[in-house]
Amino acid sequence: MRTADAAGRANQESPPAVLLAASNWWPPSARLAIALVKYGCVVSAICPPGHPLRYVRGIKKIYAYHGLRSRTSLIAAIRHARPDLVVPCDDCSVSQLHELHGLYPDLQPLIERSLGDPSAFDVLESRDRLLLTARELGIRVPNGCAVTSAAHAKDCYSRYGPSALLKLDGTHGGEGVQIVRTENDAAAAFRRMSTTLGIGTAIKRLTVNRDPLALWAWRRRRKPAVIMQGLISGTPANIMVACWQGEILGQVSVQAVFCQGPMGAANVVRVIDNHEISRAAALLAKRLAMSGFFGLDFILEHDTGAAYLIEMNPRCTQLGHLQMPRGDLAGALYARLRGEQRPEAELPIESDTIAFFPQAWLLGTKSGYLQSLYHDVPWGEKRLVELLMREPWPERQWPARIYHFFRRPSPTEVVEFPTPHSPCAEKPRTTQERI
Repeated sequence: MRTADAAGRANQESPPAVLLAASNWWPPSARLAIALVKYGCVVSAICPPGHPLRYVRGIKKIYAYHGLRSRTSLIAAIRHARPDLVVPCDDCSVSQLHELHGLYPDLQPLIERSLGDPSAFDVLESRDRLLLTARELGIRVPNGCAVTSAAHAKDCYSRYGPSALLKLDGTHGGEGVQIVRTENDAAAAFRRMSTTLGIGTAIKRLTVNRDPLALWAWRRRRKPAVIMQGLISGTPANIMVACWQGEILGQVSVQAVFCQGPMGAANVVRVIDNHEISRAAALLAKRLAMSGFFGLDFILEHDTGAAYLIEMNPRCTQLGHLQMPRGDLAGALYARLRGEQRPEAELPIESDTIAFFPQAWLLGTKSGYLQSLYHDVPWGEKRLVELLMREPWPERQWPARIYHFFRRPSPTEVVEFPTPHSPCAEKPRTTQERI
């Protein structure tokens, strides 16, 4: 494996080697892979069976993420691929890389090169510590605190109500977040959240959800940390940045137009330029000496437009491949690895409103609205497009079908956030619960 200095010298002569680590079936990892391959990177990936990354042309090698030995799988992939950079594509992959950094000294240079200063790893895995750091930097955050008991949850609610959020560390994609509207609700929600992951839940996630990190997360289990925040009435917004040793290389900021359910990811977004959001990203990147990709989630308050930082995603998000006029974030990081100027987009997206594929098509976004914006479809990857139009691979397997026969999943609600370009004239009534 190359050291950071050796890799930097080698990159002047050979294409950067990048390993993507993905443990779930989110499409953005495949889209990022397409962009990196386009720039000439030698791309490898470690992922579970049926993953979208397996349908991307140009990936040199696919390694299997084995559920019974996920950490060993990742170590083997790193040692075999010998990458210049590892790019985690979900939160659990980030946490596993953090763990490897503490256990394997020979992997430390690569992980530090990929993710940044290891002294920040604990901050990145704690919502409370992250928001405290942001507050120290003068970044606007909701009122909140760490919750230590059911009685403490009641006391916090009396300060942050009439509506508040409880959030559990180690969760993502809207999971582990609950709105509470009474003291008793707050206490009951804390009791549920503070229960450590059981072996039964881990086995279900492994066999039904096909999560290769389910058993690893169970073995690593610790007392869950829970925070409470006051609820901010507003519209979700987020930023994704490419950075290097605390320096911002490129950024894309968007505001939600349609989301997957009240707490899910955005299906349709509008590109924005918000100084407060950009400033927050720059301050955190510098303080935490970040490298690679990360995203920040905000709420834009209705009455004032003020941007409240909600949380950080220390990984790539669904904005990394978008061809904005100044280029995409994958190209910004590629250029830094090569010591070159950031490439501009050959065919930049001209619309400021973007529908993500396949989410906007599959989840019932208003068809009349979809006719008037840019559709982010990877037309050059026919097999990938066909795959993404189907149910995710785990949901097509017999364990999931049997499980959902007895426990039907709740239908996904599409939530609209009106914008100046939205056909909806009604005043927005959205809240942080929809982030």
